[in-house]
Amino acid sequence: MGTGSSKNADGGPHACEEREDEQLYVSLKMESYKLKGELIPHVYGSVPLVGSWDSSKALSMERESTSTWELSFVVPPNHETLDFKFLLKPKYSSAPAIVEEGPNRLLSGGHLQGDMRLAIFRLSADEVLEYPVFIKADKVSPFDLAASWRAYQENLQPSTVRGIPDVSINSVPETDIENGSSFSLELDLEHYVVPAPSTSTNSGLCYAANMTETPRSLTRHGVFSNSDGSVNPSHSFKDSGVSIDRPPPIKEMEIVVPDPAKVYSGSGMVESKSIGTFSPLQKQDSHRGILVDRGVGSPRLVKSASSTTFSPDLKLNAETKNRMPAAAGAVAAGAVADQMLGPKEDRHLAIVLVGLPARGKTFTAAKLTRYLRWLGHDTKHFNVGKYRRLKHGSNQAADFFRGDNEEGVEARNEVAALAMEDMTSWMQEGGQVGIFDATNSTRRRRNMLMKMAEGKCKIIFLETICNDERIIERNIRLKIQQSPDYAEEPDYEAGLRDFKNRLANYEKVYEPVEEGSYIKMIDMVSGHGGIIQVNNISGYLPGRIVFFLVNTHLTPRPILLTRHGESLDNVRGRIGGDTVISDTGELYAKKLANFVEKRLKSERAASIWTSTLQRTILTASPIVGFPKIQWRALDEINAGVCDGMTYEEIKKNMPEEYEARKKDKLRYRYPRGESYLDVIQRLEPVIIELERQRGPVVVISHQAVLRALYAYFADRPLQEIPHIEVPLHTIIEIQMGVSGVQEKRYKLMD
Repeated sequence: MGTGSSKNADGGPHACEEREDEQLYVSLKMESYKLKGELIPHVYGSVPLVGSWDSSKALSMERESTSTWELSFVVPPNHETLDFKFLLKPKYSSAPAIVEEGPNRLLSGGHLQGDMRLAIFRLSADEVLEYPVFIKADKVSPFDLAASWRAYQENLQPSTVRGIPDVSINSVPETDIENGSSFSLELDLEHYVVPAPSTSTNSGLCYAANMTETPRSLTRHGVFSNSDGSVNPSHSFKDSGVSIDRPPPIKEMEIVVPDPAKVYSGSGMVESKSIGTFSPLQKQDSHRGILVDRGVGSPRLVKSASSTTFSPDLKLNAETKNRMPAAAGAVAAGAVADQMLGPKEDRHLAIVLVGLPARGKTFTAAKLTRYLRWLGHDTKHFNVGKYRRLKHGSNQAADFFRGDNEEGVEARNEVAALAMEDMTSWMQEGGQVGIFDATNSTRRRRNMLMKMAEGKCKIIFLETICNDERIIERNIRLKIQQSPDYAEEPDYEAGLRDFKNRLANYEKVYEPVEEGSYIKMIDMVSGHGGIIQVNNISGYLPGRIVFFLVNTHLTPRPILLTRHGESLDNVRGRIGGDTVISDTGELYAKKLANFVEKRLKSERAASIWTSTLQRTILTASPIVGFPKIQWRALDEINAGVCDGMTYEEIKKNMPEEYEARKKDKLRYRYPRGESYLDVIQRLEPVIIELERQRGPVVVISHQAVLRALYAYFADRPLQEIPHIEVPLHTIIEIQMGVSGVQEKRYKLMD
């Protein structure tokens, strides 16, 4: 028996309010798994729209799927009743149509009269075909019909940017015809600066280590408690640094330090990436990374011999589920695989920094923390220097860091152990990735950390090596200017001498990493090539970390983020779509071109990135002299079936979807569309390329996309991304460099 849905005459739950201006929308479907020959389902009936009972004028049904045919139409308001029948007509011949048997089907006032029944077609005395049919009728207002028709017509319009290649460059005009016109900007761009949100980035304004995790041993009153729970009230501190008259006495604590000779190493097996088999190592020395000559451009990636073990554990318990990243796509898939197939301790990852002072460790740690958080991994940055300053004061002289100063070595090992304990405790509570930021310059210290991490987390050492004296000198001067260690030193030159003595003390005892899993970054910070070595690295997340580090550097450059000029859909309050920009949007495009010309006039290496939607391409069109690149990844969030609707229309016609989006905008996925987490996943290549670029980039995109990009640079929590303010006709300038990330906003138009 066929089934169907219709409006109940008794005013039940499917009843609709009677309105004189409403028209009848009819949807007819027929299931026909095996059509006879070339017979096509048709509909004809009592109104001219469906042929007025003339089978030659019957409306053909369209194939909706392999087994379903569909036809939708609107009955004019002057026809309160509609009686109709299904019929089968040959596709190519003029043979007579076969009309379904039985009485006419009758729709009156939007309600189906009589019982629903199968469509029965008698081909001959012995051959009968029976097909289920589905009939639905709804009353719709002329306004809704007009809105649907307008959206349909707009989608049919050809794109105004068709023919523009994905990569293009406008030549600079010989004369500036529009110089001094109404859209020209004042010469002083500072006139357009507006305050950034209070939660914006500007990490470069404070010392990076101060932004790291606060030690758990610190009480709410700012008193540092010792590992045994006792409190030393004399060691108070302030947000700006530590104020201590003299170093406190060093409390003895038991630290288990393995024999340096018993260094953690692989099992003598090397993984062959080409065929996935294992073969014995020829020499123990082959554990070292293969050296690659420095080249110009992108660094070359090498994987040295390593051992890999697998401990299958296919159970995803509640504890495991809590440790899954807030992510979608590749990140979620990689996390699930690692959780199911990796050893238990591998479910937590500790990135342990190694390197001499002034080599960019803290800066690298901060960037890596920001990247992993943005991908959805619960990540924290633990800076041992911060522990040291809180425990032993910030005015330690260079002698405190001598390798033959037993008390100094023990004190520094003590705070390193406290930081490691805090990190592993946080991991046991659900944390995923800990960044352990310290020099960790001796094998003895690293063995201590590996011993403490046994059974709790997997350690990967990240060693930063820099041989460029200019970069080292620059980092040293920034250290003297920003580090709390020298905040109370009024004499800059005295501080500089002390730090260089400290550096010399570290250099005397420094031992490069050759044990365990490690990543070595050699002369990578300049962005002009370098060497990166990896040893015993496997798994999705470690692989992503290596890929990110390959593409990062410290070259200062601005990144300008802006939405397209106002579009016609912005005016109408509709989401999605691909409309052109309005007159106001065209004015902004001209002002933006004027701004870019003034701001980047000395930056010939700059480039302009847009989405593939015409409103961003049109906004970029007045900009000349810079290459323009279209990114599909920069397209606005896909609103799926809601594309072209207003939020009021979604609320009215799809209330459940409206409420679901309201409850969790981060994870809500439009039907047949995307969520913000989906957008983040497709933006990862954009982030990597922005990190790799050495020149300025102007990104002209859309609100949801720019929210996600801005959240990366500003290190904003994922839950805040859907609510970040990115207004029209405003430029967000992100300045990236050795001192961190800083932000400035320009509002060119109201």
